[in-house]
Amino acid sequence: MTAADLTPEQIAFRDHARSWLAANAPPPPPERLPITPIEVMTTGQRDYLQAWQKKCYDAGLVGADYPKEYGGHGHQGCQRIANQELGRASVPFLINIVGLSMAAPTILRHGTEEQKRKFIPGCLSGAEIWCQGFSEPGAGSDLASQRTSAVRDGDDWIINGHKVWTSLGHFATWMILVTRTSKEDKYAGLTYFLCPIAGQPGVTVRPLVKITGETGFNEVFFEDVRIPDSNRLDDVGKGWEVAMTTLLSERGAAEGAGSGGGGGDGAIQNLIELARSSWRNGILAADDPVTRDAIMQRAIVGEGMRQNVRRARVPALCDHPMRLPLQQKLTGSEFAQDNARLGVEIAGAHSTLYKRDPRAPHQGHWPLAYLNSFGNTIAAGTNEIQRNILGERVLGLPKSK
Repeated sequence: MTAADLTPEQIAFRDHARSWLAANAPPPPPERLPITPIEVMTTGQRDYLQAWQKKCYDAGLVGADYPKEYGGHGHQGCQRIANQELGRASVPFLINIVGLSMAAPTILRHGTEEQKRKFIPGCLSGAEIWCQGFSEPGAGSDLASQRTSAVRDGDDWIINGHKVWTSLGHFATWMILVTRTSKEDKYAGLTYFLCPIAGQPGVTVRPLVKITGETGFNEVFFEDVRIPDSNRLDDVGKGWEVAMTTLLSERGAAEGAGSGGGGGDGAIQNLIELARSSWRNGILAADDPVTRDAIMQRAIVGEGMRQNVRRARVPALCDHPMRLPLQQKLTGSEFAQDNARLGVEIAGAHSTLYKRDPRAPHQGHWPLAYLNSFGNTIAAGTNEIQRNILGERVLGLPKSK
């Protein structure tokens, strides 16, 4: 964002964010951090990142837009500025990605006053890590085919079922959970809960090892798990509607409570540095016109994405109010994948050296990033599903049969 886009209050907030980040860069982590929050595996990584999120929260960079009565800071329109400054500062990411980008926005919209006051502050500070219980072995992209059941028992619900691809489930205190409460209707038979995970009787979490050798994903089993009706979010049978709120946030079509970090704005610079240090056929990759053009093409796409973010906030410049927000997940995941693919190509034979090899360029970042990138094109609904959504809801095309 440029100064012309900001109010005086937002400019003051941006200046605060920049000065605070310059003065409070965190110490080096005790062990190597993963590329994104969903690959956090060890307690050392978790503790370091939770402490960093709490520090950012205390400084007003997390939950900036949220009402003060729910643990926020009450600075309207400032969270996106904080996210941008966190990215520019190349600081660690915020660990509680599900809590910030999915749970908090959904609770803010659908929760009771008691639920907002109880759950949102922990999402923002990172004191309570959240995970998402949507996908099942037989209900991945078809979210409405949920089979995990919730049966009413007085003032409680009894939950049985199996969730999969549950990011951060091994560290989570809470889960946003979609269940089937009726078989009479595919969509109206779903109900949404805020389910305790850590130490909850009947809950079993099992890690899943990815192609990268990392975990972070999990499968979660529920066996006669009892939770109170006060943990139900919105009405019985409104689970599909509530889940759509969550997915709009997850796919980037709604502002979350925080993100940033991880140095996303430095991706092109990292490719340039790699090209300047990679020798192929007796010349540096940076001196190869084909490589230089490929990096330039990535920079052009990145700049286009940045300008689209600005354009999406000016209604007069948007042909459809949801087109640019809905395409963010699609374009962002493919941008990261294409960057990683180019990094592997530039590194050449050295891209076969993985992260534990001291000779690996950039500590093995590029092959790790490329392998990881496929998860992001699947998460939050596959990119094929996202293209269908854009075709049907934005372009008005008929549903494919």
